[in-house]
Amino acid sequence: MYKRHLAHYIAENAQKYPVITLIGPRQSGKSTLCRMVFPSYAYVSLEDVDQRRRAIEDPRGFFRLHSGPLVLDEVQRAPELLSYIQTLVDEPASTRKFVLTGSHQLLLMEKITQSLAGRTVIAKLLPFSRRELENEKSEIPIGGELIVKEKQQTHSTQKRSLETQLFTGGYPRIYDKQLAPQQWLQQYYETYVERDVRTLMNIGDVDLFDRFVRLCAGRVGQLLNLSSLGNDCGVSQPTANAWLSLLKMSFLCFTLQPHFRNFNKRMIKSPKLYFFDTGLLCYLLKIQTAETLETHPLRGFIFENWIISEWMKSYYHRGLEPPLYFWRDTKGNEVDLIIDQGTVLYPITIKSAETFDPSFLKPIDTFQKLQGLKQKDEPLGECVYGGEETFSFKNSYVRSWNKV
Repeated sequence: MYKRHLAHYIAENAQKYPVITLIGPRQSGKSTLCRMVFPSYAYVSLEDVDQRRRAIEDPRGFFRLHSGPLVLDEVQRAPELLSYIQTLVDEPASTRKFVLTGSHQLLLMEKITQSLAGRTVIAKLLPFSRRELENEKSEIPIGGELIVKEKQQTHSTQKRSLETQLFTGGYPRIYDKQLAPQQWLQQYYETYVERDVRTLMNIGDVDLFDRFVRLCAGRVGQLLNLSSLGNDCGVSQPTANAWLSLLKMSFLCFTLQPHFRNFNKRMIKSPKLYFFDTGLLCYLLKIQTAETLETHPLRGFIFENWIISEWMKSYYHRGLEPPLYFWRDTKGNEVDLIIDQGTVLYPITIKSAETFDPSFLKPIDTFQKLQGLKQKDEPLGECVYGGEETFSFKNSYVRSWNKV
């Protein structure tokens, strides 16, 4: 059994709020996490047709039957229940407790914010992070913290090769049942298209939508151009925008926004496109084996995607909104990842090469000079690369992929 880093956050907030809302992609482990953290709660899945019909047809009777603490799984299937939950938790001296899970933000979040504002904490659970798979602590080590920890641990405990990690992704069922990743991911994706796209979102031409998704996969890590994407797919820009929103609302992909700060240079303002799970990304790119990744033309982008999604998970699984951006100017200077720490912008370059080269840190030097920082100011930033060693280099740090 793998421990989920989000467990502490939702358990702690269940003592403060009457409702916990847990959202994330299908099969990310929401139900398992709820059963683990709230073993005394009754559990009802609204994916079950009979349970859903009873709840919708007689909500008062349903909640009278389930009068104790209750987990309602896939609550977006019956959003009309939320107003009844609001009434129950607002009753004088109410001790009612609910955990609501959902796998589609578009169908759920508007109702949640309308009915349960101030009554719920919203947490996001994504597929396993590398740290969860390796049973490591939940932390976001940056710079000097990382070097101290590395000196205390000289040998890596990493059990999987980089290519295997990228190819397999992090969906729990693959690990729990030791399944062939691409076979399971094919079924997962086909179920998503059939259940969410065709049924819930009423998209008629699923073949065209499938082409759109795969075109998105081919543009991973690149600046998003919806006009070009729509043209290549054969749909209008508004349709491309709507379909991309659907992918984001379903937790299949996300966009990384550029960071704006006036450095007296023209900044790129388009976001970059990434997927939450590189296993699914590899499936969409028709990559058949982990070994194929070693020479794949998109290997660098897939590696970059994985690193950024790992940082996303490290924040979301602590109940935090990721302060993550990228930076690029019109002269081609670029930093792959910026962590906005409020008063400090921490730049990170990402390179898939196994051998470190000092040139990897050049974008960091350029960025920090634009900020007005000098070489004596520490830390300047770091480079995450595909090698095994972690060390300091001049005024920056070099982090192995297996320490993200």
